[in-house]
Amino acid sequence: MFNGLVAYLDSIKARDPAPRSRWEILLYPGIVAVGMHRIAHWLFEARLFFLARFVNHLSRWFTAIDIHPGARIGRHLFIDHGFTVIGETAEIGDNVTIYQCVTLGGTDPANGIGGKRHPTLADDVIVGSGAQILGPVTVNARARVGANAVVTKDVPEGAVMVGIPARSTLLDASEYAREFVPYGTPCSENFDPATQRVELLQCQLDLLQKQLRELLDERDAAAEDDAPRRKGSRNSA
Repeated sequence: MFNGLVAYLDSIKARDPAPRSRWEILLYPGIVAVGMHRIAHWLFEARLFFLARFVNHLSRWFTAIDIHPGARIGRHLFIDHGFTVIGETAEIGDNVTIYQCVTLGGTDPANGIGGKRHPTLADDVIVGSGAQILGPVTVNARARVGANAVVTKDVPEGAVMVGIPARSTLLDASEYAREFVPYGTPCSENFDPATQRVELLQCQLDLLQKQLRELLDERDAAAEDDAPRRKGSRNSA
């Protein structure tokens, strides 16, 4: 157990440059919330629902992080800063990083029957601050959800999602996803899909303008060639 705790704290230190020691990390609200959730989830699995909810409420009161006792959480989850909501049927894999003010929210089934209502986050996912992931969608391994994005559809492996509604950027995820990216958001407007589309439209416009100039030059050249012929025709007449 001790070695597991040390490995957990080291995994957080690798993702957060702020702490000077492991002792400091033990005071993080995200660590306290995840630890108390382990207890609440054990009680929930034992069908001690009231006690599970009681531990959940204590955790929320101490940390401002609300994790439903039924949520399934893997190893080394790092909730940075807090103010996060994780729903009952949410599933989180290993080495996931979630920043502040994130919601893993549920949607009501159309047929009114309870079931999987909340998202599934695979291993090594990063969710930026303020992001909302809604419904029984799957965010596949190594994907990044940028700050304030709203995800309502499945996210491919290694994709970088930004915007409302969230859409994938046009970068090469196999190259980009090798390193940890704080807040899940590339710090360059080159990764903004809206900017990329504008750049593509600009390229197409430049090409069309070039082709138009060539056509106009050909027309002017043909007119200059025809001018002497027309003049000669009039003189001979």
